[in-house]
Amino acid sequence: MKLSERAYWVGFNLVKGVGPVRVRRLLERFGSLEAAWLASSDELREADFDKRALNSFLTARQKLDLGAEMARLDRLGIAVLTWDDEDYPALLKPLRQIDAAPPLLYLRGTLDPGDEWALTVVGTRSVSAYGRQVTHQITSELALNRLTIVSGLARGVDGTAHQAALEAGGRTIALLGCGLDTIYPPEHRGLAAKIISQGAVMTPYPLGTQPESRKFHWRNNIMSGMARGVLVTEAGAKSGALVTVRYALEQGREVFAVPGNITQANSDGTNQLIRDGAIPVLSAQDILEALNLEQVATYQTVRSAAPNMSSDEQAILALLSSDPLHVDELTRQAALPVSQVSSTLAMLELKGVVRQVATMTYVRS
Repeated sequence: MKLSERAYWVGFNLVKGVGPVRVRRLLERFGSLEAAWLASSDELREADFDKRALNSFLTARQKLDLGAEMARLDRLGIAVLTWDDEDYPALLKPLRQIDAAPPLLYLRGTLDPGDEWALTVVGTRSVSAYGRQVTHQITSELALNRLTIVSGLARGVDGTAHQAALEAGGRTIALLGCGLDTIYPPEHRGLAAKIISQGAVMTPYPLGTQPESRKFHWRNNIMSGMARGVLVTEAGAKSGALVTVRYALEQGREVFAVPGNITQANSDGTNQLIRDGAIPVLSAQDILEALNLEQVATYQTVRSAAPNMSSDEQAILALLSSDPLHVDELTRQAALPVSQVSSTLAMLELKGVVRQVATMTYVRS
């Protein structure tokens, strides 16, 4: 039975030492991961496989039954998204050129085009009554305003954020630092099941991967990358949530923090973030205004009508992302006259699907 190209993406994801950078090189060298999987040792060395990576791959290729692995994923109701898929999270797509964006994501549940309007909510696992209250209040308001809530299914702030979004009837996405067959922490299995019904549980790690602290760093990188900003509601000075903030800053995302009691250690991290320039948050409105997301429902309605846009509008919209792009570069990529590009951008801006962030520089709304 001939395997699909997707099976080879899964195969390479199971090989130790083959991460995003190496996958990118394989695609550049061979054109497809099927061709790379079937390549000779000499060809793989030419694709910068060192001795360790090559031995790891050759051993895996001999042992793995990709057909059986795909059947197992299918039995468990797990979908696989790759860089090539339209459903791959929109805000991660610009990050394909750096190490952060995983070549493959395992998914239970569904992604929605509206998930492009997402906010990541993180904080301490040892959440106080105050932290739980403000997390629930702000996250509920954001979910009611049609923002998708992204978090990590951890104890404390993460679990509270997911639960608040669910109770508000909103969408929420959980990113795991382990395989989808190992929900962690185990007491959140019921919560994970609810999230799958109103969003998705995702991970870059294959089945059988156990939760380890080092794996959560990549998970945090993905969480910040697939949202428009990161909100820290309560965190101590050494909280793991601050790792997510660091990634968010590297990716050009906005960072928000809820101020806390200066005598409480659980607020040291958030108060320090505010001192360092994070946007202080007293209500969900502060976030909506800062991200220009007060009309998310309107944006989503317009975006859903994209097939009815003109061909020029669709072409320009497809070139834009959350990364700013100047009109000159848009003109070059679209191969259209600058006057035509400018007039099309003006119409898209009126429709609320693009916005100007600097002189003649645009992003998708």
